[in-house]
Amino acid sequence: MTPAELSADGALVLFSGGQDSTACLAWALDRYDRVETVGFDYGQRHIVEMDARQAVRAAMIDRFPAWAGRLGEDHVLDIRGFGAVAQSALTADREIEMTARGLPSTFVPGRNLVFLTYAAALADRRGLAALVGGMCETDFSGYPDCRRDTLDALQTALNLGMDRTFRIETPLMWLTKAQTWALARRLGGETLVDITIADTHTCYRGDRGELQPWGHGCGDCPACDLRAAGYAEWDAAGRPDLAA
Repeated sequence: MTPAELSADGALVLFSGGQDSTACLAWALDRYDRVETVGFDYGQRHIVEMDARQAVRAAMIDRFPAWAGRLGEDHVLDIRGFGAVAQSALTADREIEMTARGLPSTFVPGRNLVFLTYAAALADRRGLAALVGGMCETDFSGYPDCRRDTLDALQTALNLGMDRTFRIETPLMWLTKAQTWALARRLGGETLVDITIADTHTCYRGDRGELQPWGHGCGDCPACDLRAAGYAEWDAAGRPDLAA
């Protein structure tokens, strides 16, 4: 099959079903005429996020008619073999703690590099020029593959290796979690905030218990800590929109 020509008006969003990727999906739908999503089953303990993906997509279609026409196909890629190789507290029954390397045990070595490589191969076939991900240096838990320098190097490698002109877009790169809540409100008002609270999933332990003001989760893993603290900061500031 001959790869499609890349469309500058098309984007592929790396969509986990969490808060960050939901904000990125809204960001892409606000900017691109055709948006597709890709999710990865890598044997993660919080596999419930794969259900959250579908709930968020359905809510977006139902509650944002202007975006519904832009939201195209969803793709789910099985890369559980990678998760088995790159064992971490996200893919194995291990404590969530700091390791001797100074990184959280939730760090999956090379995860974003693998995700984006698979995403680029998919985007090559689908004709989508922009690869949109929720990587962030501001509230990034110390993961080295969330740094913009890493992604710039990967973008260069992908474009050289595929003879393409992909753009790795990271709209959250310099935002705090409080600002990510504010971005969601700017893009989709309280409706998108409500979807983020009720339908997205971020908790590393996969806890979908009692609904907290900021959403579902165990409340004490690093992902919940960041999400809850960001919500509290944003709420205390009067729930502002992020300045354009």
